[in-house]
Amino acid sequence: MKRLLITGASGFLGRRTAAFYHEAYDVFAPARTELDITDRGHVYEVFRQFQPHCVIHCAAVSELDKCEKDPEGSWPVNVDGSRNMAAAAAEFSAKCLLCGSDQVYLGNGRKGPHSEEEPIAPPTVYGVEKKTAEKECLAVNPDCVILRLSWMYDTRTLFPQEHGDFFRTLASRLQSAAPLSYPIHDIRGLTDVNEVIRNFENALELKGGIYNFGSPNHMNTYETVRAMFTALGWDPHRLSKNEEDFAENPRDISMDLRRSSDGGIEFSSTLDALVRNGRTLSS
Repeated sequence: MKRLLITGASGFLGRRTAAFYHEAYDVFAPARTELDITDRGHVYEVFRQFQPHCVIHCAAVSELDKCEKDPEGSWPVNVDGSRNMAAAAAEFSAKCLLCGSDQVYLGNGRKGPHSEEEPIAPPTVYGVEKKTAEKECLAVNPDCVILRLSWMYDTRTLFPQEHGDFFRTLASRLQSAAPLSYPIHDIRGLTDVNEVIRNFENALELKGGIYNFGSPNHMNTYETVRAMFTALGWDPHRLSKNEEDFAENPRDISMDLRRSSDGGIEFSSTLDALVRNGRTLSS
């Protein structure tokens, strides 16, 4: 049985990844006290002891506000920690997946869908950290696979402290009679996290480089939710347009998935997955 090391196992993505693969792999999903990714020596010692065949690096400080307020706290995790994991994977011949973000496409002045070859100049601390991590990880380990993930959601809450996401927030709001407002100046993919996790295994077979990794979507958020409501036979009159958010700087961080698709990886469209999951709800 292959040994799989998963970081960030107390978080939204890492916890679900560890649960999904625990039967097919010998999984080691250490707590922060067991693996300090910011400490290069500690990382190498864990690799030396566990000898992983493959690594899925999910650990990150992903809250944008937290990165803006405390870059001295987020940089060691998002950049130094990622580089340490990539370098150790190269040293111990383990295939390494690193979780990046669609946030790197912010501010590049182009409309989506964005491709991996585009020049990027993210204006946020988080985006800069993710961009820097990509460059430094590939420098120390050209075989590592960097996955630019979109905004993910699940239909399930696994533990009480877990933050909300798009789908579960929508499900909660459906229980009230309040109008539902969504921005018209925001275009991005929304991805069922379970599709991401299932596709990790195929991503381990990709050659090193950067890949957009998530559900495609060409509609703004309001259009997406309205199309979902229409497909499910729900009352679209409950929806209203949020015309203020992103009005001064419209956001389009939708991604071109052709490179991942050429590697044999497929995702449902944002709308198809939302409709499929929406059938589990009652409105």
